[in-house]
Amino acid sequence: MAVDPRQVLAGFLTVTMFVMLGCMVKRDHFDSLEANHSGAPSDYDFDNVKTTQHNIETLPSMSNGPWKVNAGPDLKPCWTKPASEEAKKSEGFVTFSLTNGPEYHVSQIADAVVVARYLGATLVLPDIRGSKPGDKRNFGGIYDIDKFVKSLYGVVRVAKYQPPDISSQNLAVVRVPNRVSENHIAEQINPIFRTKGNIRLATYFPSVNMRKTEEISNLNSLACLAMFGTLELQPEVHEVVESIIERLRTLSRKSDGQFIAVDLRVEMLEKKGCQRSGAKSCYSPEEIALFLRKIGFDKDTTIYLTQSRWDSSLDALKDFFPRTYTKEGIMPVDKKEKYLNSETTEFEKVIDYYICSQSDIFVPAISGLFYANVAGKRIASGRTQILVPANVPGSASAADFISPYVSKKNHLAYSCFC
Repeated sequence: MAVDPRQVLAGFLTVTMFVMLGCMVKRDHFDSLEANHSGAPSDYDFDNVKTTQHNIETLPSMSNGPWKVNAGPDLKPCWTKPASEEAKKSEGFVTFSLTNGPEYHVSQIADAVVVARYLGATLVLPDIRGSKPGDKRNFGGIYDIDKFVKSLYGVVRVAKYQPPDISSQNLAVVRVPNRVSENHIAEQINPIFRTKGNIRLATYFPSVNMRKTEEISNLNSLACLAMFGTLELQPEVHEVVESIIERLRTLSRKSDGQFIAVDLRVEMLEKKGCQRSGAKSCYSPEEIALFLRKIGFDKDTTIYLTQSRWDSSLDALKDFFPRTYTKEGIMPVDKKEKYLNSETTEFEKVIDYYICSQSDIFVPAISGLFYANVAGKRIASGRTQILVPANVPGSASAADFISPYVSKKNHLAYSCFC
């Protein structure tokens, strides 16, 4: 009988993969890592999973999979909103830009609203800037302006543009740490604002910290409103996201229209090491494939990857799950030129963020702010099926891999919703 060389190669790669896989550590470490780091890989045995292609293929079929693990109830906002007359009087202006993608946008919005409210300033609608010089677009190119302005009515005044008679010479650029505190605003920002009357905020992220705090204050309530109650996609972008989700559900007919979204971007895996101080911070396509098989998802499971275009390194994942797709494979043809083939990646990031927020299961293969803020958006809407690969000896239950953000209820979102 003739032997298919591809089968031989696949078997060889499978065995080799298990020999070389590094040790998976606790999910708590994965959740607490900072966004940028590097390190060296370590050795591990992937939870003693069998190492042959034959054994993997003969795992019991579970066509439905563990889709409903730890599904949470719909939550209601806990924050309070000031009376509308409190924001009528305004002194000076606060300007800022949204940068680096939607996972940063929600935090930048929150800090800007908190600062403007404390100062009694008018918030100027931000522009959106990409990673390349000159890559700039209007706020309304991605987000719904009317929704944003209406949601902040009574909190801060919002102006679409800064008045032309405001001199740029009086502008002061102020660095603001993410999740800015009242003390920081009072001591570091307020004196500058009182002198200039016109400041521009530049939010920076000392660490990825979306953990819940016990402190209850008006500023925390405003931050909650800003993060979860202000940003909605403008209609055209929303339509693109919904068309991709609809396509994924159509492709998932064998699992009742359910699909998994995996944040797995090849360029990110290449740029940063997957190990830092002994803590696992990212997972390869092979590791994700084996993890999903181990907890019961079968070959008919539909998977959406945040990787925009297919890369050969993803073949190992597709070998296990043939219904694995990138945006390139499922985006409507008439939308690709604008949303996929443009020089900027801003639209791609936004599409990923909202699809990962609405999928039936979310699996972060990379630690960082994208995972943290997608988790927050999912918690806010009751979509708590967030599974993080980890080393749980002898376990094959999806419930053992629920994100600590959910299992420990320690995400900031739990301060905002109840």
